[in-house]
Amino acid sequence: MTAEPQAATIGDAAAEAAPTTVDLKREYEDAGVSDVLEELDRDLIGLAPVKKRIRETAALLLVERARRRLGLAHETPTLHMSFTGNPGTGKTTVAMKMANLLHRLGYIRKGHLVSVTRDDLVGQYIGHTAPKTKDILKKAMGGVLFIDEAYYLYRPENERDYGQEAIEILLQVMENQRDDLVVILAGYADRMDTFFESNPGFRSRIAHHIDFPDYSDDELLRISVGMLERQNYHLSNEAKAVLARYIARRRAQPHFANARSIRNALDRARLRQANRLFENAKGPLNAEALSRIEAEDISASRVFDDPPGRDDDSMQETP
Repeated sequence: MTAEPQAATIGDAAAEAAPTTVDLKREYEDAGVSDVLEELDRDLIGLAPVKKRIRETAALLLVERARRRLGLAHETPTLHMSFTGNPGTGKTTVAMKMANLLHRLGYIRKGHLVSVTRDDLVGQYIGHTAPKTKDILKKAMGGVLFIDEAYYLYRPENERDYGQEAIEILLQVMENQRDDLVVILAGYADRMDTFFESNPGFRSRIAHHIDFPDYSDDELLRISVGMLERQNYHLSNEAKAVLARYIARRRAQPHFANARSIRNALDRARLRQANRLFENAKGPLNAEALSRIEAEDISASRVFDDPPGRDDDSMQETP
């Protein structure tokens, strides 16, 4: 006689316990999304359109998570991505931030990033590719697999190339295990377009395409200052002016790789500074002298030759 009322009471309690609203702002803070986006702004100069897309993606995933909590019809969103742009534009760094963001929102279990190229996936003989690719996928499960210069997986001109085998394994995993792995393909925009045209299976599985713009001269100068500060170096006022001219000239040369080229240039400036200090030192040096990059440490670059010297990205350049 009392069973039915008791069942009704339990059902009513369950209904009352189920959430009927979600505070997105609080979810945003509790999941630590703001922390990741603040890190993105702090660690990466420029890239405004990229940061905008990351924020939009974070908002979408936050809403999808809220819908799931409220019991609304949903399916796991496709999270595989394509990052296109020139070298040195921050693609790997953003991929790391994205892995952290997806983990905080509960879309991947671990939040780690496994970064690979063709050589990590494709074997050199029959029977070698499958175990290599599967081993990488095993390491990446629960996180993000970042494949740089992904178009090198596909080499139709070579009949004995095993890249197609790796592609087929990747496509299968991207479809069947998308709840436990996010794949990010990266490379030059034009080559990635050709790659997608030749491999439509990838295009159909990629939900987010993000293009990374080149840095401006001013942004590269700010990046340079930040790179040096993190190593407890700084530029004299004259050196900063020379570096600004260096950036403008270097960008006009072939094989410029944005922040990567700037990092190489600063490494050479530090090399010249060390040689200058060693050769000219007449007594003890204080921390300021050991930390200051002078104009001559940069102006010695062959980029300032007239006409400009060869590609300045090689550490073999004479200091």
